[in-house]
Order: sequence, then C-alpha cells, then structure tokens
Amino acid sequence: SDTMEEGTVATWLKKVGESVEEGDILAEIETDKATMEFESFQSGTLLHIGLNEGETAKVDSLLAIIGPEGTDVSNVAKNFKVSDSSSEAKETTSSAQKEEKKEAPKKEAPKTETKKEVKKTVDTSSSNGRIHASPLAKKMAEEKGINLSQLKGSGENGRIVKRDIENYTPAQAGTQIGKFVPTGQEDFDEVPNSNMRKAIAKNLAKSKFTAPHYYLNVEFDMENAMAFRVQYNSMPDTKISFNDMIVKACALALKQHPQVNSQWFDDRMQLNNHVHIGVAVAVPDGLLVPVVKFANEQSLPQIGSAVREFAGKARNKKLSLDEMEGSTFTISNLGMFGIESFTSIINQPNSAILSVGAIVAKPVVKNEQVVPGHTMKLTLACDHRTVDGATGAQFLQTLKGYIENPVTMLV
Repeated sequence: SDTMEEGTVATWLKKVGESVEEGDILAEIETDKATMEFESFQSGTLLHIGLNEGETAKVDSLLAIIGPEGTDVSNVAKNFKVSDSSSEAKETTSSAQKEEKKEAPKKEAPKTETKKEVKKTVDTSSSNGRIHASPLAKKMAEEKGINLSQLKGSGENGRIVKRDIENYTPAQAGTQIGKFVPTGQEDFDEVPNSNMRKAIAKNLAKSKFTAPHYYLNVEFDMENAMAFRVQYNSMPDTKISFNDMIVKACALALKQHPQVNSQWFDDRMQLNNHVHIGVAVAVPDGLLVPVVKFANEQSLPQIGSAVREFAGKARNKKLSLDEMEGSTFTISNLGMFGIESFTSIINQPNSAILSVGAIVAKPVVKNEQVVPGHTMKLTLACDHRTVDGATGAQFLQTLKGYIENPVTMLV
C-alpha cells in the first residue's frame, strides 16, 4: 500500500526449519488497511524469523531469511537490528505501563479520619455527655426542634451559641453524621492503536482540515421504495436491501452529475466518467471502504451480492487492496442502528460522501392532508473546492427522483 508505513505480523504460517516453495504463504501481515497474506518470492528453508507474531516494524525491516538448509545466517540477522527497535520499544512501553498501573496509588477511604473528625466535634461541644451551649441557644434549639448534639459550636471552647442555631441547616446533620466514602478507585486500560486505527486517524484528519466541508440535508418519502422492495424480493432467489437501492440510485445520479463524481488535485480537477462507489463497513478496528466498481452498470441483485461479500471479507480482514481502491463517491449508512441523521467526513480524494439515516414512521402531509408515512433523512457532505452548493442540490434532486420512484432505476 502506498500509505503503509509499518506492519504487524498477525500469524506465521511457516516455522524455522520448514521448507518453503516460491508462492507459499509465509505469514499474514496486518497493514494500515487490512490483513494480507504474504507470499514467499523464493524457495528454500526458513532459516530465521525477524519479527514474532504481534510485533510491529517499519517498512523494509527484516521479516525473515530464506536460504539453503543448514546455512548460518546469524551474522546476516545482526545487520538488521533496526527492525527490532520498534518491538523493543513496544515491549519497554508495555512493561512501563504495567509497572505504572501496578504502582499507581489507590485512593484509600478516609474511614479513620472521618471518625476522628466526628469524635472531635463531640468533644468540643460536650464533656462527659454534657453539651456546652448558651441558654439562649438551648431555648432556640428546643423551639426549632434541633438536636444540639448534631451541631459544632463556634463559641469559646466549642460552645454552641445563638449564631450556630440561626445558621443551622438539616444538611449539616447529614454531613456531620457521615461523609460519602467511595469504595472504588480511579483506573483505566490502555489499548495500543492498530495500524488501521492510525491510518484512519491520519486520513480523516487530513480530509477534515484540508477539504472545506459543507452539508446538504434532505428528507425523502420512502413509501414507494418500501413497496418496490417488497415486490422485488417476492421473486425467487432475490433479496435486495434499501442500501442496495441507494447505491444503485447514487450511481445513476452520478452519471448525470460528473462534478459530484470528481476528485480534487492541486493542479487540476478530475471529472470521472466511471462510477466506483465505496460502501463504508464498520469493523472492530475502525472502518473499511470496499468499492463497488461500475455500480451504474450493475443490477440491484449484483450490487447486493457484491456488498454482502465485501462486508464479510472486511470483518474477517480479507479484503484485497484492489477491492478498497479507486472509489469516486462514498456512502455511509447508519440507518440499521436507528440513527436518523448524521454527517460524515469525506473519503478523499472523493468530492462527496452521502450519510444515510433510518427509515422513520411519522405523520406526513400529502394533498394538504396529514397521513401516516415513512421518510428517510440523508446528508450530503461536499468538498466546496469541486462541488458548489447548487451542484450538490441538483444531484440530490436527481437522487430523490430515483429513490421516491425506484421503478425508474430499471428503465
């Protein structure tokens, strides 16, 4: 990958001393985008492993040595000490974190201290069970129903005086009787950033702070789309989702609005005649965007089959680089999680990304009458360097025509 700076050995499929043929899979390497199978370019015996499973190193570090069986390669391996630095640093950091967590002082509950404070309060206002209070304070306390043993006197030698009765609030009694004592302690867990997570952070931060984003919000009537899907799925061996319909509709609309299907470069703007739509897929480490290529030429079932296959590969980290490159437009759908509307960060070098919300049952106005209906909110994030507001709005109008009248996608 042209963006890869370091990799992590996920699994070794060969052991030291085993024979290796050209084309054999040596190991699985976790890159910034996916876990890839690494093929051997040579035949021979695996003589040395430079990185153990779980260790990370920069590109061009020593991964393994292959050669004739019985060859001593210890001197060769010594020349690649640089590759060990990242793993050593990782071990040192991990060890330091464990020690820091182990030695972190626990917040002890001040039980003894609290008891002393209560005892001191009683001692200052009583002697042998006798409460020191002025006659006026005693009379006022009796009239107000205040228990003098709950007060701390502010007079001489802790004597309770008039102002103590006047300033007394019931909350003081609760405070003096017993303070809140936490039983837990402050702690946390640290999770090292994976290569994928670091790549996502780098690329999205670059997009957010270099591309001038703006957002267009729309709400589509989904009654016809829902009926269309039910009818379409009634055919044998056919199953399409609303997301498949949105991918197809976007692909057709992008053919009519190449400006939205464009890419920005410092010296030029590239208007793409082909439509490759990236579909965001959530995975444990972050987000992958497999690409449905020439989506405008594919049928709804073909799009559905491709998206399901890509989603499965993405969750198992088996997507190839070719399956994640070349998108001209991106769709992110959180409707299945009940999210009604949201905004997304543009997946550069694309000029726009469409955020798709959930279909919601709600009252709608049709023919000046309030009737039950279903709507869906969408948000188009655009790069203002390539897509002006009017251009983005016209694209959404075309998209609205396909979504609200899905039969037109089959014409």
